[in-house]
Parts: sequence; C-alpha cells; structure tokens
Amino acid sequence: MALSVGERLGPYEVVARVGAGGMGEVWRARDTRLGRDVAIKILTKSGSSNADRIRRFEVEMKAVGRLDHPNVLAVHDAGSHEGAPYLVTELLEGETLRDRLDRGRLPARSVAATAVEIAQGLAAAHAAGVVHRDLKPENVFLTRDGRVKLLDFGLAKLVESPAPIAFEGRDEAETAARLTVSGPSSGRCGTCRRSRFAGPRSTTAPTSSRSVPSSTRC
Repeated sequence: MALSVGERLGPYEVVARVGAGGMGEVWRARDTRLGRDVAIKILTKSGSSNADRIRRFEVEMKAVGRLDHPNVLAVHDAGSHEGAPYLVTELLEGETLRDRLDRGRLPARSVAATAVEIAQGLAAAHAAGVVHRDLKPENVFLTRDGRVKLLDFGLAKLVESPAPIAFEGRDEAETAARLTVSGPSSGRCGTCRRSRFAGPRSTTAPTSSRSVPSSTRC
C-alpha cells in the first residue's frame, strides 16, 4: 500500500516519506488531534500479500505495544488502511548506529553510554516478556538530543513476563548494565569490528578502578 502526501489515515495527515524497505514504508505525518508530528510505518502492497511479513508486522505491533521505556521506540496507535496494517510511533530525529559507525569509530565514553542505554532498553523488554532477537546497529537509533532507542521488533519473541533479576544490593537497572546473556539467537546479528568502536590502545596502565569496554557485541 503506497501512501501519498496529503492523504489521511484517520486523524493522521501524511506529510512526507521518510524511508522504505523490503517490507514497508515509513512516513512523516501530522496528528491533527494533538498537533504533533508522528511516524507511520505501513506495509507495502507486496508486503500486505505476504503472510510471513504480515505475521512479523503483527508481532512487532504486539511487542512494542507492551513496552513503555525511554530506550524503546514509543508506539501511539495502530490500525489498517485499505487492507494494509500500519503502526503509528514517535517521530525520531537522528541516525542509526550503523550510519554513525559508517562515519568512523565512536569515542570510548560514547561506547559506554550507548551500551548502557541499549542494556536498559533490553532489560525493560525482557521484563515485559519481549525478546528482541534482531539486535544490530541498524536497529539502534541515536537521537539528536542524545538518547538511544531500540527499533524493529519484527523478529521478537513474546513470552510470559519473568520475575525481575537483580544482583544482591543492586536494582534491576544497574543489573542490566552488568549482565551479558549468551546462547542461541535468531535474526541477522553480527559482530561490530573493534576498530569501529574503540579508540587507540593505551600504552600506560589505567589510573582509575573504573574501566570502559573496548568492544561491543551487537
């Protein structure tokens, strides 16, 4: 289903196309009720006729609908337009982590800060019974105001909400920054090259007990 500028989906007026992929398109739109700009992700005509893509889209709607966290893309609404399902989310300004890495490696402080926010978003998802399963730089968004957002839950697995996990003396948020879970995965995860994240190797011993990770597995 292709939209056009000026078209209406209920209270949403289409303003401009933001991007497109194999499964659907993302459009900038205006919520005429609340007077704010939003993003609309809608399946294309070919996507709407593909059962697997429809299933993935429905999984994403259910997954993000469970979540309410600063490090996860916020969802405002969902619906169907001429047989094509669509999702209304907050409109993000910035770039993906992949786009940022393509311009060069990140400073060590940025690596640490980004990793913490990714872990916090994943911890919130896991607490809500959602396993992302497709974490990679293309699905991590860096906003212009310095926030990190997790995107694209189309391959997510929905499970019963587990009990919060925390180390003794630490809350769940602190635990999220310390835990690394390994095991079978699904999706197109890759390992980011160390040189894209880390700065030059230090030739002197650290002078502080605090350390910054030199690499990140995406």
